[in-house]
Amino acid sequence: MSVETALQNFHVPLPDELYFELNAEAERLKQPATLLVRMAIEAWLEQHRAAVLHKEIAAYAARHAGTSFDLDEDLEAAGLEHQAAMQLR
Repeated sequence: MSVETALQNFHVPLPDELYFELNAEAERLKQPATLLVRMAIEAWLEQHRAAVLHKEIAAYAARHAGTSFDLDEDLEAAGLEHQAAMQLR
């Protein structure tokens, strides 16, 4: 038994040059252009989510630097020791 995933259509007007380039690439790869567009959107969303997460973590770290939520002093010292040992190799 196969599980079907509901798909939604999204109309995206493209400039002629982009449209023809996309179709040429789809033909070259022997893949539907819609698949290439879906893959490009998924890749962009993944990169965007990672960038947003990085920004949120950086903001949290900046906001809590020097507080009790900051890095544990013993853990920080161990990390610095490890970095120094790795540089000696």
